[in-house]
Amino acid sequence: MSSAGTAAVWAEQQIAVVRDDPAGRIALMQRCYHGPFGRAPQHLPFRRAAMSFMRWQLRRGLLQPPSSDRPGSPWWREVNERILRDGCEAVALSGDHSGPTSSRTVDFWKSFADHPTARAWYRAHNGSVVAAYLEHRELAEAESEAERFFMNVVLCRVLYTHALVAAPRISLGWLRPLAPFLGDPRLGMTGIFLQLSRVLPDEYPLRDSVHFYLSNEHVFGQLLDFGVITPRLHQLYEWSAHELAAPGLLDCIRDGALTYAWSFEDRGVWQPPKSFFVQMAKRALPPERRA
Repeated sequence: MSSAGTAAVWAEQQIAVVRDDPAGRIALMQRCYHGPFGRAPQHLPFRRAAMSFMRWQLRRGLLQPPSSDRPGSPWWREVNERILRDGCEAVALSGDHSGPTSSRTVDFWKSFADHPTARAWYRAHNGSVVAAYLEHRELAEAESEAERFFMNVVLCRVLYTHALVAAPRISLGWLRPLAPFLGDPRLGMTGIFLQLSRVLPDEYPLRDSVHFYLSNEHVFGQLLDFGVITPRLHQLYEWSAHELAAPGLLDCIRDGALTYAWSFEDRGVWQPPKSFFVQMAKRALPPERRA
């Protein structure tokens, strides 16, 4: 790693090389978890969750360049790029590069690099994700209805997995002793909360309606989204906005409906299905009342 230039400049150079190379993007993310000098044994276990999320994007073709026969998503490319850029800059700062951090989210990644814990990783990763969501809302508005719907699903799920580790009382109520284990990004359990491949085809753009995909959602997905997460959405978004220093996140929810690039008038899609299992989950795991 050359020490020429600031960390932010070096990070931008790395991104420029892989911007239109999906395989290069995933290789760059892998290198970030090896640290600035090629060996970071405490950081490597956290690569599992990051790579799982990115491989899902890769399989769907979301990261394909605009010149491709089947171009990817401009919005997803920007979200992915923000995570990569912030991570690269933090790696450079941990090595031989200098300069002030270019954003608060880079500070989060630097904190994770210095003290690699599950909570620090979520704060860094989700901080970058949320920053990209808020910055690129116009690109999101240009996506299909189904894509915009699942942008909201992805967002609430990544926030929820963070809360499992850092706010177990909010995320799992009386079962909170289990929450840190279920949400630990170093373990395979995290993948079940971010798993959308059983609902969405590995293709982009999505060609069917929201209701079509909802009708094909497996039981666990319904239990998670409507039985566990939906009843505690406001608490989750309020806590996340504070934890990530992102007050704009509160503009992504209104009266129990998710509204990122989604009209409040179309909030009916967030109503829980008439399912015995969903009702049982809501009764078994009610959100705790605020003090």
